[in-house]
Amino acid sequence: MCTGESCFEVKIEADNNDITEHPHDDKPTPYVCTDCNKQFISNVALNNHRKNHTGDSVYSCNECKKCFSDLSCLRRHMNIHISKYKCTECGKCFGDRRDLTKHMRSHSGEKPFECTVCKKRFTQSGSLVMHSRIHSGEKPYKCHMCDKAFSESGSLNNHMRVHTGDKPYKCHICDKTFSHSRNLNDHTTVHTGDKPCKCSLCNKAFSNSSNLKTHTLRVHSNTRPYYCPCCEKMFTTNGDLKRHVRTHTGAQLYSCRHCPECFTHYNHLKVHLQESHSEGN
Repeated sequence: MCTGESCFEVKIEADNNDITEHPHDDKPTPYVCTDCNKQFISNVALNNHRKNHTGDSVYSCNECKKCFSDLSCLRRHMNIHISKYKCTECGKCFGDRRDLTKHMRSHSGEKPFECTVCKKRFTQSGSLVMHSRIHSGEKPYKCHMCDKAFSESGSLNNHMRVHTGDKPYKCHICDKTFSHSRNLNDHTTVHTGDKPCKCSLCNKAFSNSSNLKTHTLRVHSNTRPYYCPCCEKMFTTNGDLKRHVRTHTGAQLYSCRHCPECFTHYNHLKVHLQESHSEGN
C-alpha cells in the first residue's frame, strides 16, 4: 500500500456511496447511520460505513492514525491533510469537492433545495428529505422496544433513552441528570428561580412553556378535546389521554434494564429502579 501523500489524491471527486445532491432529482430515500446521522443511498454502503464505528477498520491514516473500512475512504480522508479542498473563507479542509460545496453554503446562505409543498428551502438534500416527512407522515425509524416511529434518526435516538434510562445531561449545580437537554434547561430554573413564561390572561408565570400551556388549557379553557374511545372520559392533553388508555390496554412500554419487569408508566419504572436496584439512591 502506498504511504506517500501523492498516492492518496482522490481521482473521483465524490464518494458514489453518499447521497449526491441534485436539486431537481426525485427525493432520495436515505439509509442513515444512527451513530453519526450520515446518509447513504444503499444499505450496503451504510453497512460499510458502520465499520468505522464498530472498529472493523483496516486502513490507518499515517498522519492522525484514524482508521477506515476501505481504501477509498482513506484516500478521501487524506485530502483533508493535504488541503486539496480548502474553504477560501475560513480555511476549513474537506475530503472532496462535494463536501466543500455544501460547506460554502454556510458562508453564501444559498439554499438550493426547495420543498414542493411549503416552499421552505434547505442547504442540503438530506435536510429536505427529513423535512418532507412532515408532509407525508413517513416515519421510517421505528423503536424495537415499543414500536413508536419517528421521521428522523436523531429523534429515535432521543426516544431510546426512555427505555435505556440513559441520562447524559447533568446539572452543574446539583448533579441531577436528565435524558434530554430541554429537561435540563427546565430544571435549571429550580436553582435560578426564573419564570420566563407568563400567561397573557392572568399574568401567572411559569418556568417553561409546557407548564404554561397546561395551565392555559386547564384554567382558562373548559374544553377537553381528547376523549378515551373505551370509556369516553375527557382529557385536556393528548399525553394525559395516552397515559389513561394504558389502563384499558395494559400496554407495558417501559422495561427494566436489570430484570424482566415491565411497566405501563415511566414513573412506575423509576420507582422500581430505586426500590429494587438502588438507582437514584
